[in-house]
Amino acid sequence: MTKPVDESDSRVGHVSIFAVSDSTGDTAERLVRAALTQYEDAEVTVVRRGHVDTDERVRAVMREACECGAAIIYTLVSAELRRLTLEQARLLGVEAVDLMGPVLERLSSLLGLAPLQKPGLMKQLVDARTQEVEAVEFAFRHDDGQRLEDLGDADIVLTGISRTMKTPTTLYLAYRGWFAANVPITMDSPLPAELIAVPAERVFFLEMSANRLVELRRSRASHLRLPLEPYASMEHVRMELMQARDLCNERGWQRVDVTNKSVEEVSREILTLISARRN
Repeated sequence: MTKPVDESDSRVGHVSIFAVSDSTGDTAERLVRAALTQYEDAEVTVVRRGHVDTDERVRAVMREACECGAAIIYTLVSAELRRLTLEQARLLGVEAVDLMGPVLERLSSLLGLAPLQKPGLMKQLVDARTQEVEAVEFAFRHDDGQRLEDLGDADIVLTGISRTMKTPTTLYLAYRGWFAANVPITMDSPLPAELIAVPAERVFFLEMSANRLVELRRSRASHLRLPLEPYASMEHVRMELMQARDLCNERGWQRVDVTNKSVEEVSREILTLISARRN
């Protein structure tokens, strides 16, 4: 069976394999261990050697492998480092298997493109995907004013009165890795202290024309068989908008008009405001 990493293991007949990479080495080690599952009785120690990204580190790892009689399986994206590894393997008599080179060469031929040869791109992709998943979970947990105690952890907080696209915009931003939450503004409730405590530059007030809001609210009321008054009356909507705008001005929040805009357009406008502020 495959043994855990133990560099001090020197038993006769025990095979050591170095999983070598110019990034973390996680991919190389996983590939080696996946292959070793096909050998039930194998006595193997897998040793990860990551961040082998210079000529000096390649030579050092090859000398180490030579001294302990280890084989090397490597995933180096740099063509120069792959050539050096092969050269050193032949010079020192080390068994070495290149997992990345043949794949990159074949893909280059098929695609008609040269590889970037940048280590760590896979890890960046995985990290970005992990953040996206966490952001979506955060958005669902903090929709419509839920879990206000965590509001300070949000990158973006959306607020506004009912039917101003807060939830779909929150989710759209989350699917792009932003930790977003939304808190509704209602006429009969004071602003939550947690919302007031969020720095104004992270809060975006979504507003919409009264006519469009009335239209959306009437559609929702009809679908849910709710009374139209006062929720979908023009007078009530105008009063809500006026009070919410006063709160927005008082708190110094950034205003985004969402009237007749798509979620993509609203999100792009918010991100543009964030970028402009940072610059």
